Amino acid sequence: MKIREIGEFGLVDRLAAMAAKYQPSNITHAKLEIGIGDDAAAWRNTNRLTLITTDCLVQDVHFKFGEITWYELGWKALAINLSDIAAMGSTAEYVFVTLGLPPDSKVDDIVELYRGLLYLAQRHKVALAGGDISTSATFFINIALTGSAKTQLLKRSGAQTGDLIAITGFTGMAAAGLRLISNGCHAHDQDTPLRQAFCQPIPRITEGVEILAAGAHAAIDISDGLVADLKHICCASNVSASIDLTRIPLHPALKEFFVDEALDLALGGGEDYELLFTAKRSIMSHIIDKLEIPIHIIGSIEAGVPGNIRILNSDGSEYKLQTLGWDHFI
Repeated sequence: MKIREIGEFGLVDRLAAMAAKYQPSNITHAKLEIGIGDDAAAWRNTNRLTLITTDCLVQDVHFKFGEITWYELGWKALAINLSDIAAMGSTAEYVFVTLGLPPDSKVDDIVELYRGLLYLAQRHKVALAGGDISTSATFFINIALTGSAKTQLLKRSGAQTGDLIAITGFTGMAAAGLRLISNGCHAHDQDTPLRQAFCQPIPRITEGVEILAAGAHAAIDISDGLVADLKHICCASNVSASIDLTRIPLHPALKEFFVDEALDLALGGGEDYELLFTAKRSIMSHIIDKLEIPIHIIGSIEAGVPGNIRILNSDGSEYKLQTLGWDHFI
């Protein structure tokens, strides 16, 4: 069987089952509270929860040189990990950087990479604590990031029937930005919001902390696409969901450049790193009042087949999304 036959998430499920089977039972120094299957792992070894997450950006898989600057690449490498910590409602602490470098890599390029990374680290009070460098035929950067929380975390598995579903900001922006960049629209002033969404996403650390404190039930960061990541929540929570197509927010720049594809990009485009979360109506109202960025309610959690997502037009008919979302192997 090939990986492309089961996809990224099928492979993750198999490896998670193996890890659960062979998990040592005699660990006394820490208690693993959340393992494989959420945005970050978490364990308790003091009076706080410690989290760790990791992500890798590989040349010609996640980015292409000439379409993103070294500064933006450093920013993005840390931002996507910060986004995982944000999705758990936690704050970040220490970052570890592993680089795979072709021998002819330029020192000035790597310095610029770290400038972008460290600028974002400073903004979120994250300390660079170590890492590793290795020679590699293809450039890659891997980030491991730790975080901490007091006693609770946002998880994918907490959604409840009757919850409202909401997102921070706008979706589809990064996918649109990548498409514009790939088509050579590097310097067009009007594509700036779309380019920034792809190259320099904003991790919602502050928002994640507030969403958890308000009492939200579940959350995830939108990396694979809105519908795909909502499906992750529904599968983990054993619920289904419906999305009101008329409530999907479309950024003006997205509508301007992609008139006919804006909805599909908003529903299926990945790498926005906004937060998708569920909460009771009263709690959702409090969150909307509390946060300074736009919060859009787009649907509700329902009883039904776990993972089933209905996308409904204004007349109640179902909208058929062409592409569900990102999968590395499909």
